[in-house]
Amino acid sequence: MRGLFALRHSYRVFVATVPHESAFRQELIAAMVVIPSAAIVPLPTVERAMPVATTLLVLLVELANSGIEATIDRISPDGHDLSGRAKDCGSTAVTVAVPICAIAWITLCGPLASG
Repeated sequence: MRGLFALRHSYRVFVATVPHESAFRQELIAAMVVIPSAAIVPLPTVERAMPVATTLLVLLVELANSGIEATIDRISPDGHDLSGRAKDCGSTAVTVAVPICAIAWITLCGPLASG
């Protein structure tokens, strides 16, 4: 029962995030394109899971970044070095997750296009 409550709450937060966070919305649209394309890539299941997982990783990190930013903004709208550092760390985490995803897709699917 508790798991169902958590799932419903997570779904509501996910849906509420889409209209308020443009970066998350853009990454979600990209994920909606690339994740289904993994189904048509001729790879073993385990190898197919890697680019899908890294795409979901980008969404996960973006949600965490949005949470950090919302928390900082809730605490105080005033600029502060620590607030800026927290927001920058969240943004940098997304910046690190995106190339991880790209590397997974290129490494596993790039050879298919050339050969």
